[in-house]
Amino acid sequence: MNADNLKVIATNRKASHEYFLEDKYEAGLSLRGTEIKSIRSGQVSLKEAHIEVDGSEAWLVNAHIAPYESAGQFNHEPRRRRRLLLHKREIQRLFARVRQKGYTIVPLRLYLKEGKAKLEIALAKGKRKYDKRKEISKRDAARDVEREIARRGR
Repeated sequence: MNADNLKVIATNRKASHEYFLEDKYEAGLSLRGTEIKSIRSGQVSLKEAHIEVDGSEAWLVNAHIAPYESAGQFNHEPRRRRRLLLHKREIQRLFARVRQKGYTIVPLRLYLKEGKAKLEIALAKGKRKYDKRKEISKRDAARDVEREIARRGR
C-alpha cells in the first residue's frame, strides 16, 4: 500500500492504448457481500468492462468478479451490472459528453481505499489506427535513445 492507503486490485492496461483519456472520476461500487470478498482476494478482471450511463444512473457492465468459493448457494453472478456511486452532477456531465460522437467511459482501475472498493473511470475518446501507430513509434524511438545512452555510459 502506498501513502494514500490504496491497494490496487485490477487495472485496465489497454485503456490508454485504445483511448485518449480526458476527465477522470472516482466512483464507489454498489456490491454484494460475496463480491467484496472476491475483490479483496484479487479475483477481478476489467478487460472487457465498460460504463453505461442512462439519465440518472451509471453502471459498470461486463466486469468479471469471480464467485466467492465459500459462499455456496448465496453466490453472485460474475458479470452482472453493478451500479456506480457518483454525484448526480457528475452523472449528468458524463451523460452529456457520452451523447457526443466518439466519447465513451472506460474503467481504468479497481482499488480498495480505506476498506471500500473504488473504481477510477475516465471519459475517453477513441483513438484511430494512425494515432496508435504514432504513439508506438514515439515509444520505440524513446526506448532506442535510452538504449544508446546506456550503451555509451559504459
